[in-house]
Amino acid sequence: MLGTSIPINLVRGSVILYYVDILGLDVRAYGVVMTVYAVIDAIDNPVLGYLSDRTRSRFGRRRPWLVVAAPLLAASMIALFSVPTGLDGVGLVLWFAVFAILCEAFDSVLNANYGALLPELFPVEKKRAVANGLRQGFQLVALVLSLAVTPVLTTSVFGTEESTDGFTTTAALYGVLACAVILFMALGVRENPQYATDRRPALWSGILAILRNPLFWKVGLVGACYAVAMGLVLSGVQLYVRYSLGLPVANALFLQAVVILVSAGGLVLWTRVVARRGALWTWRVAYAVLAVSFVGLFFANGLVTAMVAGAVVGLGWSGMLATNDLVVARVLDADAAANGEHREGLFLSAFGFFGRLNGVLIGLALTSLGVFFGYNSGADPGTDPGLAFRVYLCAYPFVLTTVGAVASRFVHVPAPETSLAAVIGDDAPDDAADDQGAPT
Repeated sequence: MLGTSIPINLVRGSVILYYVDILGLDVRAYGVVMTVYAVIDAIDNPVLGYLSDRTRSRFGRRRPWLVVAAPLLAASMIALFSVPTGLDGVGLVLWFAVFAILCEAFDSVLNANYGALLPELFPVEKKRAVANGLRQGFQLVALVLSLAVTPVLTTSVFGTEESTDGFTTTAALYGVLACAVILFMALGVRENPQYATDRRPALWSGILAILRNPLFWKVGLVGACYAVAMGLVLSGVQLYVRYSLGLPVANALFLQAVVILVSAGGLVLWTRVVARRGALWTWRVAYAVLAVSFVGLFFANGLVTAMVAGAVVGLGWSGMLATNDLVVARVLDADAAANGEHREGLFLSAFGFFGRLNGVLIGLALTSLGVFFGYNSGADPGTDPGLAFRVYLCAYPFVLTTVGAVASRFVHVPAPETSLAAVIGDDAPDDAADDQGAPT
């Protein structure tokens, strides 16, 4: 998780600052690129998951893909933050489009295969919750580097506030580190051979079965509200600090550090709650906490008040980190029980499409700042960029997470031992263990 999180969060956390605010890429061009990517992603994600599920080798199903994708993602990330001097106009848009799409595509390969290992290696939910808490903890360590430390490296150590030099060096360092960590994990993990049966999942029948599964749509859409909200936060925090708080970008270090440190401590708390009350009940509570947290962040008027509000965001975020993958894993368990085959790669790739919607919606949210507030780029920030990024970082995520928190009350996933066949046959499945607070 440390290795997979560093590259993609550097991209999501700094690409708008790098391309839009410093290089002057128009927000409308950014939105178009993200929309094009969503179409590509809708096609390639199921295919990538299908290929992973059908892979049979002496190295396992997932490991070969991890070994190949890691260096390709690192190389694409470095290229994304290495725009040739003087490139602008259509050339800048094309450079951004090619390498942003490649970064997201190789990230999809990594996460479809890495994510499939959680339900496979930890079939019991209590142990799965602990394992997930540990890996999310390492994701937070990655976020300290890719989000909190990055503004200092790019603006003070390797570059300046208004230059791009620091981004190239930082991307190269992170790429080497991420690749080394992913390869270390991939070469050391041991997959369960019982999951690689002789029966190989078919593509179209598998996709149709997933699309007909109501849990896929319910969990996927509700989870997308969370993913898009946090995507907005991660992509806009540096510009929120610059425009809304009126501080140098390097001060984003302190705000992000508070959020991440509170999230790290919160993982321990939420993991214990999962053990006592179950994943579904805890997921619903965490969603509500996250939604409320954005109110305080909207009204913060300085770094100190923003850090206090950020601590509440961190608490809600850690709850979602501790539970969201567990809810998804229950759906994977039930599908395997009902169909007698393990197609976690295809299923997670299909779920990944909802997560990838954040690129489109982030592009639309950024474009809306030009419509409502006149912010089109760093060269044309409009009359009130401070309010624009309060709306982007706080108001939009508040609406999304509120919708998700309410909708989560209507989502019912089976306990790990319940088959998907029983769930589909019963519109109100038996998740009483979650609702009553008993251990699952």
